[in-house]
This record gives sequence, structure tokens and C-alpha cells, in this order.
Amino acid sequence: MVDIVIQLLPHILAAVLYGGLGFHFWNTRWRDKDGQCVACPMQTWERTAIGITLLIHGFGLFGTLLSADGMRFSFALALSLMMWLAVLIYWLESFMARMEGMQPMVLPIAAACALLPAVFRADHVIGLAGATGFQFHFLTAMLAYSLLTLAALHAIFMGFTESALHRRVVRRSLASLPSLMAMDSLLFRMLMLGFILLTLAVGSGLLFSEAIFGKPLHIDHKVAFAIASWCIFATLLAGRHFWGWRGKRALRLTLAGFGLLILAYFGSRFVMEVILGRL
Repeated sequence: MVDIVIQLLPHILAAVLYGGLGFHFWNTRWRDKDGQCVACPMQTWERTAIGITLLIHGFGLFGTLLSADGMRFSFALALSLMMWLAVLIYWLESFMARMEGMQPMVLPIAAACALLPAVFRADHVIGLAGATGFQFHFLTAMLAYSLLTLAALHAIFMGFTESALHRRVVRRSLASLPSLMAMDSLLFRMLMLGFILLTLAVGSGLLFSEAIFGKPLHIDHKVAFAIASWCIFATLLAGRHFWGWRGKRALRLTLAGFGLLILAYFGSRFVMEVILGRL
């Protein structure tokens, strides 16, 4: 019992810290009140607090993923790991650009995902976790999911911001966000890197399925959704390069590709593990 509490404590603590920091950034950057400093850059203690929370969250993930029995994985751990990587990327980006206005959206989602492994415990041990090919496939897939999740969040922010500006509704939350041009550039930087990683993940899974998973390639709904998502992101990046696509078209394609990517893995794992109770 004590071992279980110790194992779950980092996830719970990280969720509490993410939630508290998310509330803090909302209260200081988004909330409409007198004396609000929406233009204030991220302070040293705020950046340090996020860094410490990332360490706690990462420690909990490492301990749960790599147990004495082997590598454990589930949809809850996948979402938690994905948001850990997302917050890490935002944290690193904050050293080079102003990202404090994005934190009230990202940190509460990270809080919810950090808590998932404490609610849905991972009991499934992956037998091929020691294989180099599997580790490469797993790492590139998780990095791709994380970057493309950030891209989807950016798309939502950009759609919200653009719509509010068209309606001439200017709130403190909008004033704290980066400009649309800056957000657009960051969106496509993340999309390009995420697409490269997704290409490596999908390509390794398709070409070396038997070596990685121990069985020949089988085209199921997971593979079909992943390929469809790859095609959408490839189309979007080609459109950006050749025809300068941006705005609503880029946002819709980003969200469509991300939605298919989520269905490719997390949707099927959730149904199998939670609804059907299978591993």
C-alpha cells in the first residue's frame, strides 16, 4: 500500500502544481481586474516553478513507465507523457519568446493529464520495450504527438484570437497573447518538426513492423488513421510552401490532422482499456 502511494504521489503533486500555476497565470495575465500587468514577461520564479513541476512530473512518469517488471504503458500514461513534453517545449520556448499568455490554457490541461495515471493505473507490461527499434518508434511517436498537440492548441488560440479581433472584442487575455504573425510562425515551426517526427514514427512502424512489434504489418484502423493524419499534415505544409496557406484553412487542417492522430492511438486504447476493460 505504501509503495502504491509513493508511486502515485509525484503524479498527484504535479497535477496540483500545474493547476496552481495555471490559476496563477490566469489571475495575473487573463483576469480582468484593476492594476493587471498583462504585458509583464514571465518572472524568474514562475519559470523556475514550472521547471520544478516538470522534474516532479517526469520523475513520476519515469518510475511508472520503467518498473521492475518492465515497461508499462496505457492511454493515461500516453496522455500524461504527451503533455509533459508539451509543457517542456513551452517552457524552453519561454526563454526565447513571450509565452506567459499561453500558460493559462496549457497548464490546466497538463494538470488533468498528469492526474490520469493515478486514476487509471497501468498494468500492461510491454514485452518488446527493450528492443532498439521499438524504443526509436516509441520516442519519435511521443515527440510527434506532443508537438502536434501544441500545434493544435496554437490553432485553437489563433482561431479564438482572430475571431475576437474581427468582432473588435479586446480582452486582457488577448493582450497577453503573442501577435497573430508570431503565433502563425511558431505554429508552422512546430508543424514541420512534428511532421518530420511523425514521418519517422509512421515509417518505422510500416517498414519494420515485424522487427519492432514481432508481427507482420497489418492495416487496421490505427494504421489507417495515422496515415490519413500524415497525409493531411503533408498537404498543409505543401500548401504553406507553395501557396502560402494560413488563417482558417491552416487551422482547420491542423485540427483535422490532430483529430485523426488522436483517434489513431488514444481513442482505440481508451476504448480497449476503459470501456471494454481489455489490455
